Amino acid sequence: MDENASVPFATTLHVRDHCLCLHVQRAARALARRFDEALRPVGLTNGQFSLLMALNRPAPPSLRPVADLLAMDRTTLTAALKPLERRGLIGIVTDPADRRSKLLSLTPEGRALLAAAVPIWQSTHVAIEATLPGDAPETLRTTLRELA
Repeated sequence: MDENASVPFATTLHVRDHCLCLHVQRAARALARRFDEALRPVGLTNGQFSLLMALNRPAPPSLRPVADLLAMDRTTLTAALKPLERRGLIGIVTDPADRRSKLLSLTPEGRALLAAAVPIWQSTHVAIEATLPGDAPETLRTTLRELA
């Protein structure tokens, strides 16, 4: 690698203005801050809300489908589960069908907290979508699904 090599500032500006990854990251951080603030009264972050919602299923899932849904690796998911487990919001048990696997479920406290958080999420979501023109929210969702 050439230590004297440099990238022109014009390239920096081009990347700043055109990089899809940068723009998606910035938007994601702004949305995350907005949902974090909205969910603060019930003691959740947007990530914790998404995780609790991912566990809101008829049957307890194992780590893999939850990690896949949230686009997390299993190690990151395991770390994110610990505070929720300490708070008594989720249960983690060994899968009787496969002792190497864990099953995740909402506790009654977790279900109650999620039920309290959903109206906050709904009103925040409606307010955010109202700032976008016409079909932009659905177009954005479709585009992001295609990228994921």
